[in-house]
Amino acid sequence: MPISMYQASVPRLVHNLENLAAILDKAQAHIDAHRIDVAALMEARLALDMYPFAQQVRIACDKARSVVARLADVEVPRFEDNERTLAELRQRIARTVAFIRSVPPGQIDGTEDKEIVLPVTGRETRYTGLQLLFGHSIPNVYFHTMAAYSILRHHGVAIGKRDFLGEV
Repeated sequence: MPISMYQASVPRLVHNLENLAAILDKAQAHIDAHRIDVAALMEARLALDMYPFAQQVRIACDKARSVVARLADVEVPRFEDNERTLAELRQRIARTVAFIRSVPPGQIDGTEDKEIVLPVTGRETRYTGLQLLFGHSIPNVYFHTMAAYSILRHHGVAIGKRDFLGEV
């Protein structure tokens, strides 16, 4: 049985973001137990030239929301980048998941060859729906989710591969 664009996108993106939310719960427990400065963790990075933890979570959400909206030909919901706590990041994830789940399969299925034009690093880049989903958006969601995960691991949060993957 062939897999549809909806099946390849919405359930996978939701799964990844819900795993990230569960990881944030473990991070909050770690912060509470060890009296860690939340503001410092929100700005933590593994390298000076990478985005901080909070921005990694924001971008994972943004990329997930963006690809679903563009495939479905609806406006991309915009969120302010003003989260200062893990609870606020969890709310961003929840709003993202709610939006993604609100898009019906019929608006995404059949978009494999749909032309989507995006500004990428200051120039127009043309994708088919399939290229956008598998060559740009899903890798970006996983990249930024893994960066957030890695920052938390580096700061002592007891999470592992099963937390990242969740129940598959």
